[in-house]
Amino acid sequence: MTSRSTELFAHAQKRIPGGVNSPVRAFRNVGGEAFFVARGEGARIWDVDENEYIDYVGSWGPAILGHAPEVVVDAVRDAATRGLSFGIPNPLEVEMAELICNWMPSIEKVRMVNSGTEATMSCIRLARAFTGRDKILKFDGCYHGHADTLLVKAGSGALTHGRPSSAGVPSAFADLTISLPFNNAELLRRAFQENKNEIAAVIVEPIPANAGLYFPRENFLSILREECTGNNALLIFDEVITGFRVARGGAQEVYRVKPDLTSLGKIIGGGLPVGAFGGRAEIMDQLSPDGPVYQAGTLSGNPIAMAAGLAQLRELERIDGWKLLDKSGAQLEALARDAIKNANIDITFHRLGSMFCLFFAAAPIVDLASAQRSDLKMFASFFHVCLKRGVYFAPSQFETGFISAAHTAGDIEQTGAIVREALAKL
Repeated sequence: MTSRSTELFAHAQKRIPGGVNSPVRAFRNVGGEAFFVARGEGARIWDVDENEYIDYVGSWGPAILGHAPEVVVDAVRDAATRGLSFGIPNPLEVEMAELICNWMPSIEKVRMVNSGTEATMSCIRLARAFTGRDKILKFDGCYHGHADTLLVKAGSGALTHGRPSSAGVPSAFADLTISLPFNNAELLRRAFQENKNEIAAVIVEPIPANAGLYFPRENFLSILREECTGNNALLIFDEVITGFRVARGGAQEVYRVKPDLTSLGKIIGGGLPVGAFGGRAEIMDQLSPDGPVYQAGTLSGNPIAMAAGLAQLRELERIDGWKLLDKSGAQLEALARDAIKNANIDITFHRLGSMFCLFFAAAPIVDLASAQRSDLKMFASFFHVCLKRGVYFAPSQFETGFISAAHTAGDIEQTGAIVREALAKL
């Protein structure tokens, strides 16, 4: 009998490119068809055929409290009764700005937008205006949204589908973007020497999480900071994923490196569309209406998104969520490593707090090139065994898994058993 998900996907492909509204959802990298979700609660989701899954995608990061947390749902319901959108200032925008600036001291002023892509795009425009330079330096495999300038050797969906850049991007735009291997300080220094007084900014995921998950080598982020300062370029941290996920103050708190600008998203919207960017006041003051850099958005600072995000962030602080998430992450890591040890397969497990990734490749994995050594066919087999047993990991080797505060010790114990079973079948 044809499943409801199969019927929906067939219908979707007639009206939506690829049948999906974001590429990696199509399951092209693992084979098979996407399933359609009917509802979610806590750490679990149910598809339209009533199959139940323990979810480690969490809407690709925003669902840090789990699905439909009561505190967020109540905040959204309350805000909605007062109006959905106004296009004029509302008090919740100010509350969110104060919270962000208090939790991330590198941010003195912040502006709300509607997506992570919009946030990083705005950071780039602002950096170019502030420095009077055109070139941007980024790193292979780091994904900063789908703005033209940044779709050069990108990660996430662009990498998953074997096209780490995009058609439709003028070569002149790409010519202004320098992309280097992550963790290579020597090439970074050389790039600054060869492009003296031309680089406006370095943009980086301080913890790359769009080509799997790997980490900066000791002092690499500090070297970025030193090179940017020494060459009068701005340092931009893309913390759309890591912001308020790896720590209260994001990755910049973990590594004690202070960027000039930061882009945010995901968690600060509680599951609703959102983004933000902020940094030093003298840079942010270049934005219209105070300065010459134009940026605008009809739904920026939307009261429903602000209410959801504020409720989620305050709840995280109330429950000491980062300590709770790290405990759950440590439990999953212990179970996964034990399963890997007994599987006799080349697998590298990475975790920081509630973020994790299983690479089907031998260590070390420190950049895009080493991540791409992964056995994609083996990952696809692993993915489908887990999915069939009721554990939903991201349908791509080059994505990160997310644990929520709603995952119980029992959920993680069950996941560990299924991971062990899946690896034993490979």
